[in-house]
This record gives sequence, C-alpha cells and structure tokens, in this order.
Amino acid sequence: MIERLIHKHPELYKEDLWIFGYASLLWNPGFRHSEVFPARIYGFHRALCVRSWVHRGTPQRPGLVFGLDIGGSCVGRGFRVARAQTSQVLDYLVERELATGVYKPQVINVHMNGSKRKGLAFVVCRNHQQYVRGLSVEREVEIIRAGRGPSGANRDYVLNTVKELERLGIRDRRLSRLKSLLESTGGVGSRA
Repeated sequence: MIERLIHKHPELYKEDLWIFGYASLLWNPGFRHSEVFPARIYGFHRALCVRSWVHRGTPQRPGLVFGLDIGGSCVGRGFRVARAQTSQVLDYLVERELATGVYKPQVINVHMNGSKRKGLAFVVCRNHQQYVRGLSVEREVEIIRAGRGPSGANRDYVLNTVKELERLGIRDRRLSRLKSLLESTGGVGSRA
C-alpha cells in the first residue's frame, strides 16, 4: 500500500516527509522528526470510529480509538521527517498503523504556519469491519473503560489524546464530556 502511494507521489521521497498526527501520534509519535508544527487538514475530522483489536483491545473485547473520518477539518500536528529517515519512519508507521488494514495511508494537504505542504495521514476505511459510527458518548465510555491491549489501557490512550489536544488549545465539547466521564470513579460504564 505504501509502495503504491510512493509510486503515485514520488515527491514524498524527494524531500523531507511530513506526517499529520491527530491522536496518539500527538503525544507518542515514536519516530524521529526534525520539526513539529500545529497543523490543520480539510476534508476529514477526528472521530472515535475504530474498534481496536491490536493496540488498545482484543478481538474478543475491542477498544475504541480515533480515526480520520470523512468530512470537516481536523487540527493536529505536522511532523517533519528528514529525507534520510523517510524509509525507516515509513516502515515503523506501516507496522504501527496498518496492522489490520482499518487505516489507509493518504497524501493530503497539511496547512501549517500559513503554508500548505503535501503530507501523509492515515485515514479510516469506512468499509472495514472495525469501522463504527453513531455511538453515544455513554457507549464509547463503556467500550473505552473495558478496552485493554498490548499497548495498554484504552482509557489511557483516549485521556492522553484529549489532554494533549487541550494543551494545544483544541477544545471539543464531546471530548471534554468523554474525558470527564472517563475520569470519574462512578457513572456510565464504571469498572469501580
């Protein structure tokens, strides 16, 4: 999949690579980068729309993680990867993001510091069996509280992402409510 993308967009290898981060990449990129900037993309929004079977859940008890879904816009971060590191970083991201095929790599316009760059983002595949939408905040909380996988508790993933968004000055009422419910010791979906 990455090979086809690179073939269609050889410019990704001709200069430094830009990666758009919108969830765990915000607080745990896991790859070397030379610069990072606040960034926005258009045509996609951040949503808890992926049942996690690998990192934050299991097939028997999936967690719930963010994906870039169609419509709107999304504020995150643009990570600049030196050209010499591109292959290594892409290999790492393929292993991290494409384990089940629920995400597809896509070249998009990343808006940073008043300019626009071509960058790589991982967009959710809406026809994948892990894709989900239309859940209430209460149902999301139940799933998140129960989710745990090799990368840790689903709750930690969501709270780390929301807290990082808040540090960036990104406020979202639905995510703030979700955070409040997850941090409470009682209430919907509590494991207490």
